[in-house]
Amino acid sequence: MITSRREALIGRVLLVVLMLVTVVPFVTLFVTALHPSGTYPSGLSWPDDPQWGNFVTAFTSARMGALLWSSTLIVLGVVPLALIFGTMAGFAFGQIRMKGGRVAFLLLVLGLTLPFEGIITPLYFQMRDFGLLNTRWAIILPLIGLFMPFSVLWMRAHFVSVPKDLSEAASIDGAGIWQLFWRVHAPLARPALSSLAILLFLWTWNQFLLAIVLVDQPDKRTMAGALGAFQGQWGTDIPLLCAGSLLIMTPTVIIFVIFQRQFVAALLQGSVKG
Repeated sequence: MITSRREALIGRVLLVVLMLVTVVPFVTLFVTALHPSGTYPSGLSWPDDPQWGNFVTAFTSARMGALLWSSTLIVLGVVPLALIFGTMAGFAFGQIRMKGGRVAFLLLVLGLTLPFEGIITPLYFQMRDFGLLNTRWAIILPLIGLFMPFSVLWMRAHFVSVPKDLSEAASIDGAGIWQLFWRVHAPLARPALSSLAILLFLWTWNQFLLAIVLVDQPDKRTMAGALGAFQGQWGTDIPLLCAGSLLIMTPTVIIFVIFQRQFVAALLQGSVKG
């Protein structure tokens, strides 16, 4: 009993410390963004006259309305296709016995070891040869490919955990592979799909490197990628830079807060088993 109490106390202390480590940077950004433009705030101090207009100035100066639209288009181009391809491939690796399937899966998983920084140079020349530089397709198409290893691994983990008897029963009733996928397994994969969709959305929305390397025009980048141009313009104005950073992070925070229950439910239902 004493050990369990001690473990519970240590767990709570660690959770509080982790919460502080996570929340304090956001609080610092928020407080700094409220200081007068052009000043250099020192420490975590609440300003005497909070400048709420800094958020409006940052929104208009960075043309965040156009950036919001551009990020939405990129997300709509990446997430649905990555979900479809990742789910179909995950089903194939998890439920269908294929010759050489394990080798192919291991080769695919090796893609998780490839850092974006290591392939950005060949990606640049490839997009240039395709004539896609400085377009949103230069971000959408590489992201779909780069997200495939994790998407397939995530969905395969779910399909592997589904009993084989379910597929065998459906096959006896005359269901083909396509019907087995869409009518039987896809509905059961909703928790895994929803959690994967959240992750893909967050990663796409916050994509920075591909956006600044492959696209020159800020209004065709993601909001995180456009932060580089905003920083170049307002790099010496710390309050405005903090206000712009908070505005860029706000959509991802809202999405995660809204769908956090679905994300946690997917983890608890075994979407990452196998």
